[in-house]
Amino acid sequence: MQIKRDFYLQQLVDGKQNGLIKIVTGIRRCGKSFLLFKLFRQYLLDVGVDSDHIIQIALDDIENANLREPLPLYKCIKAKMTDEELYYILLDEVQLVPRFEEVLNSLLRIDNADVYVTGSNSKFLSSDIITEFRGRGDEIHLYPLSLSEYCEGTGLSPAEAWKDYYTYGGLPHILSLGTEKKKIDYLNNLFESVYLIDILERQRIKNKAEFEELVKIIASGIGAPTNPTKLENTFKSVKKVNIDSVTISRYLGYMQDAFLIEKAERYDVKGKKYIGSLAKYYFTDIGLRNAILGLRQQEETHIMENIIYNELRRRGCKVDIGMVEQRFVDNDGKWQRKQLEVDFVVNEGNQRYYIQSALALPDEDKRKQEMGSLLRINDSFKKIIIVKDDIKSWRDENGILTIGLLDFLINADSLEQ
Repeated sequence: MQIKRDFYLQQLVDGKQNGLIKIVTGIRRCGKSFLLFKLFRQYLLDVGVDSDHIIQIALDDIENANLREPLPLYKCIKAKMTDEELYYILLDEVQLVPRFEEVLNSLLRIDNADVYVTGSNSKFLSSDIITEFRGRGDEIHLYPLSLSEYCEGTGLSPAEAWKDYYTYGGLPHILSLGTEKKKIDYLNNLFESVYLIDILERQRIKNKAEFEELVKIIASGIGAPTNPTKLENTFKSVKKVNIDSVTISRYLGYMQDAFLIEKAERYDVKGKKYIGSLAKYYFTDIGLRNAILGLRQQEETHIMENIIYNELRRRGCKVDIGMVEQRFVDNDGKWQRKQLEVDFVVNEGNQRYYIQSALALPDEDKRKQEMGSLLRINDSFKKIIIVKDDIKSWRDENGILTIGLLDFLINADSLEQ
C-alpha cells in the first residue's frame, strides 16, 4: 500500500511557483526522495505538466557522480530546458555538490525554473541555505511516519498498530519487513552503516567508541533533563571514561545536525524566559532509539513522551519544556521553592498549549500530581493531559482537557477540542 503523505505533499503544492527554493529536509531514509520524485512528480503529471518539463536528478546515484560539481550540474539542467515553458527542477541530496549555493542562485535567476531540493543534515539548512537564501528559501521538514500514516500503510487500526509503532518506529521501509528480526536488523544496520558512519566521516570523529557511548546514554535517558556537564560526570562515574563537556556538546550538535535527535529547551513559564542549564533530547525516530539499546529499555512512559513530542513537531509546532515555580511553607515554617515541570509548552502560530503526558491516571492523587504544574499557570491558554487510556475526551472544572493518546495522534485537530 502506498502512503500518500498528504501533509507534506500539500506543502510542496502550496509552494509551487512562489519564487522560492523549496527545501525538503529530514533524517536519512525518512522518505524525502519518495516525496519529491514519486508523489510530487505524480501530482505534476496529474495536473498536466509534461514529463520532459520535470527535471529530476538524484545526486546520490552513482550514475550522476559527474554532476556533483557546480558547473556540470548547472549546464546539465540548462541543456534540458529547451523552451520558455515552466520547468520543475527536482534535485535530491544537493548538499553533495560543493558550492551548491551558486547553482541554486543561478537557477533562481531563470524565470521559467521552479526549484525543489532535498538535504539530510541541518548544517545544509542552517549554515548554508538560510544564510545564503534568506527570504528565498521555503523549508519543508519531513519526519518519519506518524501513527496515522503508519496505520494507512499497514491497514491496521491505531490500537493494533501502537505496539509495533512504539517498538520499531516510523521509517517507511519498516512497513515492508515481516518479522521482528528483519526490522531490528534493518534499524541496527541503518544506524551503523548510514547514520553513524555519516556523522563520523563528515565530522572527522576519531573516537568512534566514545561517540557511540554518548548516543546510547542519550537514548537511555529520553525524557530526562541533562546537559554536557552532567553527561561528563556520567562518563566519569559510570563508564570510567574522561570526556570533557566541550566535546560532549560538540557531539550532541553533530547528532542534531544529522536529525538523529532534537533538543527541547527548558522555559520558565511565569518568568517568560529560557533556562539554559538543562534540556531534554528526543529521538526523531523511536525505532532507531530502541534498536540502539537492543530493545532493552522499553519504558512506555518515556517512549510515549518522545512520540508525543515528535507528533507536535511534525505538525509544525515549536516545543519547549515548561518550568513553574511553587512556593510553600515546610514543616519548620520556612518558605521553600520547588520547580514543577510541564512536559511540553507548545507554540503554534498565536496559539499556545500546555501539555502533560501521563501513561495512566489510576487515582485522584496521580491526577493531582499531573495537574500540579498546570494549575499554577495563570494565563488563558489551553491546558491538556494526554493519557495512554482509550477514553472519551473530557474537561474538568479547572478547564483542563484530558484526551486519549491514540485520539491525539490520529486526529490532526485533537488540540482544538
